[in-house]
Amino acid sequence: MTTCASLSADHLMPLHEGVIYGPIASRRLGTSLGVNLLPPRRKICTFNCLYCQYGWTAPPAAQVEAAWPSVTEVIEATSAALASARAHGTVIDRMTLAGHGEPTLHPDFPEVVAALRELRDREAPRVRLAILSNATTIDRARIRQALLDLDERFLKLDGGDADTLRHVNAAAVDVERLITSLSSLRPIVVQTMLVRDCEGIIDNTTPAARASYLAAIARIAPASVHIYTLARTPALARLEPAPAEALHACADGVRALGIEARVFG
Repeated sequence: MTTCASLSADHLMPLHEGVIYGPIASRRLGTSLGVNLLPPRRKICTFNCLYCQYGWTAPPAAQVEAAWPSVTEVIEATSAALASARAHGTVIDRMTLAGHGEPTLHPDFPEVVAALRELRDREAPRVRLAILSNATTIDRARIRQALLDLDERFLKLDGGDADTLRHVNAAAVDVERLITSLSSLRPIVVQTMLVRDCEGIIDNTTPAARASYLAAIARIAPASVHIYTLARTPALARLEPAPAEALHACADGVRALGIEARVFG
C-alpha cells in the first residue's frame, strides 16, 4: 500500500474577515488588490475543488444563512484600500474580484461591478479590473454582461470531461454546458490547475485527460491559457503538485492549437 504524505489543514489559508485583502504579489497578476465579495468566514462556491487553498465549500444550510457584503460596503472598503496604497506609494496593477469562493454568486454582482468600474475610473484609472471565476454562472444574462464590463476575465477549466471535473473540482455542472458557455464569451484567459495524488485516483495530467482538455480548449479558443500547479496547502491533504514536465506538455498542446500558453510554478 502506498503511504501518502499529507499536510495539516492548519496550513490552509484563513477565510477573509472582510472585503479587501492584500495587495498581494501574484505570480500571474502582478500587484493585485483582492476584492472578496463572499460573506465573511464563509466559503460559498459552485465547485468544491480538492486543491482549494481555502478548504472545503460550506454546506447549503450555512450558505443560506450567510450575510453578503453590500454594494456600499464593497465600494467603501475598496476606496479606502486604494487611498492607503497611494499614501504608501504602492502601485496597484489590478483590482481582482476573487476571494474565498465564487464571486459571481453575489446577489448584486452586476451592481457591484458597475460601482467598482465607476470607482476605478474616478480614483485609479490605470488599474485593471479583473475577476477569477469558475465560469459556472456565465450563461446567466446579467452575469455575462457584468463580466463583459470588466477589463479581464480569468476563467477556470481544469478538465474537458465529466470524470475530471468530478474528481478535481467535485463539480456537478454539465461539462458540455460549461465548455459551450466558455466558448461564447470573449476575450477570456483560461486558468488551469494541474494536480495529482499519490494513490493515482486524482490526476488531470494523464494523456486521456489532456486530450479531452485540449479538445475543449480548441472549442473555447481563449486569448491565452495559464497553466499552474499547487503553491499552497490544498483542501485534500494528499494532493501533490504536478511535475514540471506535465505542465509544459499541456502548454505545448495548447500552443499547437495556435493559442498562447503560459506556465507558472
